[in-house]
Amino acid sequence: MRFLKRSIFGVFLLFATLSLLALAGNMIRGAVQDRMSQEQRDRPQRERVFAVNVITYEPTEVVPRMTVFGQVQSRRSLELRSAVGGTVVEVGAGVEDGGAVSEGDLLLRIDPVDAETALARVRADQLEAEADLRDAERTLVLSQDELESAEDQARLRENAFERQQDLQARGVGTATAVETAELAASSARQTVLARRSAIAQAETRIDQARTQLARVAISLTEATRDLENTEIQAEFDGILSGVSIVQGGRVGANEVLGRLIDPSELEAAFRISTEQYTRLLNDAGTLVSSPLQIVLNVGGIDLITSGRIDRESAEVGDGQTGRLLFATLSTTAGFRAGDFVSVLIDEPALQRVAQLPATALGADGTVLAVKDDERLEEIEVTLLRRQGDDVIVQGRGLRARMVVSERSPLLGAGIKVRALGAEDATIPDAPAMVELTSQRREKLIAFVEGNNRMPAEAKARVISQLEQDEVPAQMIERIESRMGS
Repeated sequence: MRFLKRSIFGVFLLFATLSLLALAGNMIRGAVQDRMSQEQRDRPQRERVFAVNVITYEPTEVVPRMTVFGQVQSRRSLELRSAVGGTVVEVGAGVEDGGAVSEGDLLLRIDPVDAETALARVRADQLEAEADLRDAERTLVLSQDELESAEDQARLRENAFERQQDLQARGVGTATAVETAELAASSARQTVLARRSAIAQAETRIDQARTQLARVAISLTEATRDLENTEIQAEFDGILSGVSIVQGGRVGANEVLGRLIDPSELEAAFRISTEQYTRLLNDAGTLVSSPLQIVLNVGGIDLITSGRIDRESAEVGDGQTGRLLFATLSTTAGFRAGDFVSVLIDEPALQRVAQLPATALGADGTVLAVKDDERLEEIEVTLLRRQGDDVIVQGRGLRARMVVSERSPLLGAGIKVRALGAEDATIPDAPAMVELTSQRREKLIAFVEGNNRMPAEAKARVISQLEQDEVPAQMIERIESRMGS
């Protein structure tokens, strides 16, 4: 009985559910038919207006700035080499890596005993050569005297021979006497020849003695130079680098003992591409001495100095491209040879161009300008330079017009926009140099000296820059921002 009741109730629920579904389907069918039977009405759509940031296009003169990287090097550096070998017996004061020396200061002295002994030996050889020369000269004088005596004897023998011939002609003399006189005259002439030969030998001996004396003089000069080379002195004021000298150590001839670098004669060497190189040429094809800035980042603070392009390398170099240029530095405070720096080169000025944000230039080389009806128009421009986040372009029909500074995929020609920031859009000025008051300078220097996280070398460079008459404003802002934090 209970099962029957539940079965009947289930059948009732099933029929109720089916009835509700049929009712819902009928209602949906009726709604669709009513919708399809109604006439379609067009609703007006409002045009979407985009708000865009704009900047005024003002053609003017712009000086492009080329950014490359280079290295600071010394214009005057000297390798310290030992001309002679030996034991180091004395090392000068301050001779160490990073030590400052003045011109003429003693750097090291090598044991001079061997050089002194060689010099004394050469001097003894010189005395011997001088004695040989004097002996040869005396021999020549004696030989000349003997020649004069032999010539006198020869004349007497000739006179005696002539007398005997005269006596024989008069019938007084004999043939034997004539032959004897003739033999004596011939012997005297032979003696004269022997004395002349002796003089020639004496002159040859003098020449040989003089040659030997010249050789000894050369040896004396070398021995004297070797003795002088036992002392190595600084050729100019500078700082020592890579010093490997210790008292008591032994050095070999021509061994490199270190380098002497002049810190006041620094220059920057940097390589640019051939395309960049062509921008720095004048109409005659000569490299322009363009002004530039050298920037060294030290612990988040920039050391900045100015300079000019001085010269270019004569060759490209094996495996290299572009051109290697050299620039002089107006001030060298804080810089050291080997520093890796940024070089900002001022190129020749461009006329009738505008500097815009890089986001204003499209991939197709166009910019979006706002027309009088507040709709956008694509205008083609010529890209001349890229300057960080900006571009330098040149175009026609853009003077005093508003250009979209930040493009997006939603913007295009014909789209209506609402311009924002047209009056406030400006191009940021380049970093300037400012003069510090004595109190402000002392405050900044004290903060740098108290910064324990900055290396000692970096502190010295920053302080040397702060002690200059003019200090970069960017450096001051960074330091003061750190002071405030």
